[in-house]
Amino acid sequence: MSKILLLEDDKVLCESLKELLIDEKYDVYNCTTSDEAIELSSKIKFDLYLFDVNLHGDSGFDTLNILRASDDDTPTIFLTSLDDIKSQAKGFEVGANDYVKKPFDFDELLIRINAQLRRSYKSSVDIIHYNELEYTISTNELYKESKLISCTPQESKLLNIFFKNIGKTMQKDDILYELNDGEESSEGALRVYINKLRKTGLSITTLKGIGYRLEKAWKKSLFKIFLHLLW
Repeated sequence: MSKILLLEDDKVLCESLKELLIDEKYDVYNCTTSDEAIELSSKIKFDLYLFDVNLHGDSGFDTLNILRASDDDTPTIFLTSLDDIKSQAKGFEVGANDYVKKPFDFDELLIRINAQLRRSYKSSVDIIHYNELEYTISTNELYKESKLISCTPQESKLLNIFFKNIGKTMQKDDILYELNDGEESSEGALRVYINKLRKTGLSITTLKGIGYRLEKAWKKSLFKIFLHLLW
């Protein structure tokens, strides 16, 4: 389940938008001030930021500027009633990925959210095919032969982490941090989760003393040649 941080000081709009996003199976955290957003982002690894621009105190522009300065590259969509070119230019200048004008159509916002999430997975579609498995980005679900594979909440978090970083070595400490939103976790528990995911068909390599890597999927043509040689 993708985590979204919603920064919006209009409480009615904030609650309405949060409910709609939760209905779409997103894990939504909301806040009303820049300070709250920065504090939450330091504790939790989010998949997407939805920031209002005009806030009491520091603006959404100020908030993202601070986050980008601390090397936070989380995809960000600004929600704002400002529609002049100068304001839009400012939004992209501080590091926004998209800009949605209020009032907006919720279905349009969903399209833009899903587009940003797919980019973070380096995918142009919602489903990633991995050997005999299918991973759905928007719902963070894993399927085999069209059957949903049951995962615990922690295993689902690991799916999210690994599929965002296919072929990339992940430091063990970084995985533990993301897995537990900054809280301490057991390395033994992590090994149990990883062994469970391996049994589903995920090729996860252990790099002793370093961490783990989800290997890239087989090339289908090469795999067929390999099977042919075996036969």
